[in-house]
Amino acid sequence: MQTAFDYDITIIGSGAAGLTLALTLPTHFRITLLSKGNLSTGSSYYAQGGIAAVLNDCEDDNEKHIHDTLVAGSGLCHCDTVQHIIKHGKQAIEWLINQGVPFTRNNTQHNTYPYHLTQEGGHSARRIIHAADATGRAISDTLINKVKNAPNIKVLEHHVAVDLITRKATDSPSQCLGVYALNTVTGNVITLKSGYTVLATGGASKAYLFTSNADGASGDGIAMAWRAGCRVANMEFNQFHPTCLYHPNAKSFLISEAVRGEGGKLLRPDGTRFMPEYDHRAELAPRDIVARAIDHEMKRLGADCLYLDISHQSAEFILSHFPTIYQRCLGYGIDITQQPIPVVPAAHYTCGGIVVDLEGRTDIQHLYSIGESTCTGLHGANRLASNSLLECLVSAQTAARAIETSFKQRDTCSAIIPDWDDSQVIDADENVVIAHNWDELRRFMWDYVGIVRTTKRLHRAAHRISLLQSEIDEFYSNFRITGDLIELRNLALVSELIIRCALERKESRGLHYTLDYPFTSDKAKDTVLAPGTVLPL
Repeated sequence: MQTAFDYDITIIGSGAAGLTLALTLPTHFRITLLSKGNLSTGSSYYAQGGIAAVLNDCEDDNEKHIHDTLVAGSGLCHCDTVQHIIKHGKQAIEWLINQGVPFTRNNTQHNTYPYHLTQEGGHSARRIIHAADATGRAISDTLINKVKNAPNIKVLEHHVAVDLITRKATDSPSQCLGVYALNTVTGNVITLKSGYTVLATGGASKAYLFTSNADGASGDGIAMAWRAGCRVANMEFNQFHPTCLYHPNAKSFLISEAVRGEGGKLLRPDGTRFMPEYDHRAELAPRDIVARAIDHEMKRLGADCLYLDISHQSAEFILSHFPTIYQRCLGYGIDITQQPIPVVPAAHYTCGGIVVDLEGRTDIQHLYSIGESTCTGLHGANRLASNSLLECLVSAQTAARAIETSFKQRDTCSAIIPDWDDSQVIDADENVVIAHNWDELRRFMWDYVGIVRTTKRLHRAAHRISLLQSEIDEFYSNFRITGDLIELRNLALVSELIIRCALERKESRGLHYTLDYPFTSDKAKDTVLAPGTVLPL
């Protein structure tokens, strides 16, 4: 059974970017918001540290934040984007405060700013506003409540976007008309016709065996945009968070950057520090440096993990600043007020993505993208800690203004959109193929396209991904789609794009470190891929 719906705007993704866009757009728009699971299943919900913005003018300024971002980005940041997003940071935070987000208050009377600000790696000042150590949850809960009570917003939970619907008119760019989406509860595919479609689908860190991300981070928006004809850029820059909890029963639990910001020390198994040997900023060095240092020490020592120690702080301090981390670790028998936390690096953030302009426009008319699914140029070769939520907020609000203006000038679309046709396929007889391919993909991406790379490893990965994609394409062509199959198909494509970009970059820069090209080129250049112009791997 096929069902068709007509909306002004369809937003795919229920993280901070998608929720902010839905609430910022004028209320006369008919909006539908798609979420792969419940509204709180996106990666934003699990963000711990906070949002970077210049809020205390007495101790910080935009130029410092811009400088820190450019340094972390290793020469690849787009200056106009950096300036735009940082300039609008304070306004975005004030919007969140007005929405009711319960940020942690400052308990000292001497501070000139009413909210507590912390400092994280790569930042030269305290500028991270947070809600204890569960900032993402506080933001998501607040915005989700607003969205659910907005009469102009239709929420479709448990709907996975399958593919964008586009048309190519003579002598004009392709135009996005909407999206096909799978209801994972009923198994039906619905057709959503939209004046504008916005991808706010997050990153692709589930391409790796170890990740801090939620299960839905399978690069869906990037893959759909590529198949529709959009360019992607800088996919080789995958940020590995240095400190995820290492425990056999812990799944994707991040130990916030703020733990190091508040004095946490990284230790070898024998209790000695090592970060001062790698960078003068020690534990407060940018994430790429810290992650590589941990990876090197683990391989050098043959250690399964290293340790992050905050136990020198008082128990009262730890419980007030890191209640979520304390409770989660305690559940695994680790009392962080008395003992160090076992940690390993894990895939955390996709710095590249769909090529967009400052207002979120892609290469296809009426298709926008915001948040982690994009390559705006803010992060360059390495994202500065806590700039991600800032980008989500500012980019969403900027896109909302652009869509409102553009919508007034838009020609009415009278195109007839065909329903999804699954009349020639059957139910899958061996879903174990999906599970096996998913596991194989994530393992060879971790082994061959991880923190430290070589050309030989990348070619091995390219060979493996080609074979996997052939199997996946055959499965997709013959059997009815499921949520797992859609994600696997997208993840395989995004993994191919990561490998292609990594092979294109003949240097080491930021998050891309290769033993074959350990130097950094004098000239920084984005790695841009365009559909139809890349040769087979």
